Amino acid sequence: MYKVIIYTTPTCAFCKQVKAFYQENGIEYEEKDVAVDTAAAEEMVDISHQMGVPVSVIGEGDDKQVVIGFDRTKLSEILDIK
Repeated sequence: MYKVIIYTTPTCAFCKQVKAFYQENGIEYEEKDVAVDTAAAEEMVDISHQMGVPVSVIGEGDDKQVVIGFDRTKLSEILDIK
């Protein structure tokens, strides 16, 4: 099982699509709302080097992968979703 964190805002349409994709595929995730959590916003910028959402972080440590936006193909590949 992969550890998945998604950085979002409440009004982001792509964030909603990523969350729906995870839910449809049984992927558990931790959501961090960068609109209200400044520490999470800073963490997201440190990881992704940008301020746009959604940002998904999959895995931990040296094995983590960052996906910016809703890239269904890349997410499916990383999470081994057929």
